[in-house]
Amino acid sequence: MTSPRLLLLSSSRKGASGYLEPALPMIRDFLDPTVREAVFVPYAAVSFGFDDYEAKVADALAPLGLAVRSVHRDADPAAAVAAAQAIIVGGGNTFALLRRMRDAGLLPAIRAAAARGVPYVGWSAGGNLACPTIRTTNDMPICDPGGFDALGLVGFQINPHFVSGKLPGHNGESREDRLAEFMAINPATPVLALPEGAALRREGPSLRLIDADGALLFANGKAAPLAANADVSALQAEG
Repeated sequence: MTSPRLLLLSSSRKGASGYLEPALPMIRDFLDPTVREAVFVPYAAVSFGFDDYEAKVADALAPLGLAVRSVHRDADPAAAVAAAQAIIVGGGNTFALLRRMRDAGLLPAIRAAAARGVPYVGWSAGGNLACPTIRTTNDMPICDPGGFDALGLVGFQINPHFVSGKLPGHNGESREDRLAEFMAINPATPVLALPEGAALRREGPSLRLIDADGALLFANGKAAPLAANADVSALQAEG
């Protein structure tokens, strides 16, 4: 078995950037130049169609010379994943994504592909999906996903789109408050909170943050700041 190669992005944008613009250098550096086509999973889309999502991602990744084909076009999505040179899972609603992937039989297919070393790129919901569960998503549970268990390609949780503190006048819980609640119920499970524009890259046993200024690690009952490009390989052993 080969250790998974993962690029997990907090978001598709940072500030006023273009779609996937901050991610392009990371994806270019991550993917082997021999990878010319990627299988795309659009199942997190809810308010727009899969065709549109495929076109949007294909257009954004065109500068890399990477062709994109969505699994919704295949009669057997699992077979498409099994034959993939690379797998890309887009953001949207994490509950809808997990439900549709479970229905299509894609969870075991992606686990098997990752175990062979097929590179996996996911942002937002696609990053959540790489965790043991989706319990640290920010999304509304708009459907029953048939259980929270996800891909388990890393041994800890990720909270994407992390924003520290409260908006003025907001009386609900902050993101820190919510993740502290998670820690209280799940004290043995670390959570990596990634601000927008940040990423986590896994190469074998190595885990490293990329451009993650403002990232926090929630573990052992407290939140600790991390360096923007910190080596967090110890997380895989702790999770």
